[in-house]
This record gives sequence, C-alpha cells and structure tokens, in this order.
Amino acid sequence: MARIRTPSVPPKLHGLTLALDGVRDPGNLGAIVRIADWFGLGAILASQDTVDLYNPKVLQASMGSFCRVPVHYVNLEEFLPGVSMPVYAAGKEGASAHDFAFDQNCVLLLGNESRGISGSLRRADIRVIAVPGYGKAESLNVAMAAAVLCDNYRRLSGGRK
Repeated sequence: MARIRTPSVPPKLHGLTLALDGVRDPGNLGAIVRIADWFGLGAILASQDTVDLYNPKVLQASMGSFCRVPVHYVNLEEFLPGVSMPVYAAGKEGASAHDFAFDQNCVLLLGNESRGISGSLRRADIRVIAVPGYGKAESLNVAMAAAVLCDNYRRLSGGRK
C-alpha cells in the first residue's frame, strides 16, 4: 500500500534536481520519476501544469519509484530565481552533453514534449545543454533526454550521491 504524500515546500536542494516544465504525458512523468530513482536524485520540481503524479498511468510507468522520489509542484517562474545553484536547461541548441561538466549541485530544467521550455523560464543566466543527435530524428522524448543527461551528470561531473 502506498500513501499519498501531502504537498510540501521542497527541502533544501542538493545534487542534481530535475525541474519539469509542463510535462503532460503520464508515461513521460512516470519514466522520469523512475530515472530520477535510478540515478539517485533526491527530488523533482514540477510546474503546476505538469501531469498529476497520482495519475494511474504515471504510477504504472514509475514502477514504484514514486514512493522514493518526491515530486514537488511549484510555480517554477517564482521558485527557480530563488535557487542558489546553477540552473541548466535541456534544449536542441546548447553545449554538448558529452563534455559538459555539471556543477555538483544544480537544477536541470526539462520542457514540455511539444513546446519545450516556456518562454517565461528562458533567462540569460540559464545555460542550455543539448544531447547531440547523429541521425535524422527531429527530437528526443523528454524522458529519454532526462536519462541521457542524468547519466552524463553522474559520469562526467563526478556526481555522486
């Protein structure tokens, strides 16, 4: 039996924290929660228009990881400027994830499946990181991009738990 967590203010962030901007597909959110669990992330921040964590498809796709990784629904426009660590954004145009050195404590912003990151969240102080593509596909699924970027955080930045 799993208990529904009561909404709370995120604790002090440490390590890599994922921030999700308008992720609407339940399968993607569930997969991202599972990815965060796999890579040992402490929390996920989600915009208020991200799909509900307790949607049955999210729970199924998370394979139980929703019990171990807290998801905090916040107003990202208000919350992120107050974060005292670097914020990076996943995007097609940016530094290659293959040789990008994340800071030990940072936030990675992932956008909506079709729109990307909201214009209101694009700021000059946010570096964009790209997963290089070599084929002809137009884009990566947001959960796939999350997995690649979490792996690069752990592998290239010495990002230990």
